Amino acid sequence: MRAVQITEFGGPEVLRLVELPDPVAKPGQLLIEVDAVGVNYADTHSVEDSYLSRSTLPLVPGGEVAGRTADGRRVVALTASGGYAERAVAWANMAHELPDEVSDGAALALVVQGLTAWNLLRTSARLAPGETVVVHAAAGGTGSLAVQLAKRFGAGRVIATASTEEKRRLALELGADAAVAADGEGLKERLLEANGGHRVDVVLEMTGGPVFDASLAALAPFGRLVAYGMASRTAPEPVAAASLMAHSRAVVGFWLMHVVGRPELHAKPMAELLELVARGELRTLTGEAYPMSEAARAHQDLRARRTTGKLVLDPRR
Repeated sequence: MRAVQITEFGGPEVLRLVELPDPVAKPGQLLIEVDAVGVNYADTHSVEDSYLSRSTLPLVPGGEVAGRTADGRRVVALTASGGYAERAVAWANMAHELPDEVSDGAALALVVQGLTAWNLLRTSARLAPGETVVVHAAAGGTGSLAVQLAKRFGAGRVIATASTEEKRRLALELGADAAVAADGEGLKERLLEANGGHRVDVVLEMTGGPVFDASLAALAPFGRLVAYGMASRTAPEPVAAASLMAHSRAVVGFWLMHVVGRPELHAKPMAELLELVARGELRTLTGEAYPMSEAARAHQDLRARRTTGKLVLDPRR
């Protein structure tokens, strides 16, 4: 089969299209004929071995696929790795059958980003009705869903950040009450101004560095910052316990792998998200569909913030 593999760690340039043997499903696993592959920012970290879990060479990246099982069922699945290929294996309990109304691209927008957005708000932030939520990278895969879900879950005000005016307009179309520039300098002041001069209750933060620091400074007493990424590849300043105590604020980490094996945090939310999309009540943003042979270009565009919505690889090209 055709697959994208790395044999050394590095940037997008180490991604190579190769021929590999078909994977073999173990007991409890499904072999999936892949129709579409989801691309996540975490993939760029895996390729350079800078993610939370260490990568092992040789590696076929990719944590999510949509396709068909041997018995013809159409599914979307979370995989440990191996997604950038014509065939992949996934544990059966991490695969979800797809309604006819949900496209492959829409399904792939949910299996990592949708579950992340749901758990950021429900599980980690424990959003309460009427609270103000800041969503960074609001035009991206997770952010665009988090904006919509925050409103659905009762947020009183949603403030989006994005890197361009076009992306900020999109966040407003998705339901954000305000949208501001994403860069770290002056960010605290822009967030407070967008919230009528008041501090904010919840921040969903995946950039790190100065954006993390400014977001923490903008939190109200009993506010929660949920950190779920470090796209800037810059660590924030260390957070002192005394500072958290002095302002009665919290920093919470989230990694999607911790929902695995917990149906209440994975299977039930996924069923809810699929139903919302099928009914037209949740909008997924489908970005560019790249040929699998151009996986390196997809990573380049993602790292350069040239993309909007969910990126997909087509294994047939």
